[in-house]
Amino acid sequence: MDKINLIASRHSAFYSPLISCIAGGFLEKQGLEGTYRPAEAGENSATLVAEGGADVGQSAVSGSWPALAQGKKPVVAQFAQINRYDGFIIAAREPDSAFTWSKLKGRQFLHVHGGQPEAMLRYGLHKEGINLDDLDDLDSPGGAEMMRQWSEGQGYYFHEQGAFPQQLEYLGTGNIVASVGKSVGPVAFSSLVGRWDWLDSDMAKRFTAAYRASRNWVNTADPMEVAKAEADFFPDMAVEATAAAVKFYQELGTWSGDITVEPDLYEAALDVFAHSKLITERYAYSDVVVPPPGA
Repeated sequence: MDKINLIASRHSAFYSPLISCIAGGFLEKQGLEGTYRPAEAGENSATLVAEGGADVGQSAVSGSWPALAQGKKPVVAQFAQINRYDGFIIAAREPDSAFTWSKLKGRQFLHVHGGQPEAMLRYGLHKEGINLDDLDDLDSPGGAEMMRQWSEGQGYYFHEQGAFPQQLEYLGTGNIVASVGKSVGPVAFSSLVGRWDWLDSDMAKRFTAAYRASRNWVNTADPMEVAKAEADFFPDMAVEATAAAVKFYQELGTWSGDITVEPDLYEAALDVFAHSKLITERYAYSDVVVPPPGA
């Protein structure tokens, strides 16, 4: 089998379509043997792909804009959509069936700072009539570190991707109260990138066929089936929590539709970053996105 290397910028059940390319056996059906790892601190998944350190990377259309701002061609092409909604979820210390976003005021809010996660959060809050700058926030890199912070009593509200909030519910230490994705609406949140020359290769076409099948599977299969297949990728996560996250994302519509990065969702991502003043111009879709190989 031909070997293909996959790199992720963040590691969570939110990226199940990529993870299940391996976990669900879809690469093998295309004669590919895959390796997968999250980028380490200080690494950039798109840069690693551009330099040959990986064949496919999990990134976002926003990752291509800094190069365009400098008048340069992005080092990689965005060729397939992973998630068409923001995957961050809000959990609270106590159950709250009557949660409103205004309740974030006056409570410490443990959330991921910087980049796209903060830009999306800021935009979602704006649509709910809340200014992120008015909140008592606590910085966190997310993931295991945020779980540690929470366990030490930091924060009343918690902002991370699934299945971290679902794991809090499983442990009885947190309660899901809201979805940033529901507030932001459909948007080009995360996508797959590859080298421009690689996109014409036979491997690119075979990978894309495997990825399309994987994304359709995680969107339609029984959530527990997906969670059990991915269990080795989440050794510190209860399989029940991963299954709950998969169900949440299925119901949200995160993985629905075709794998093509949709132009209207690309424009929505531009709206998000313009609101946070992270971009000063609207970059052309055709300079960032290409059709999926073999499409």
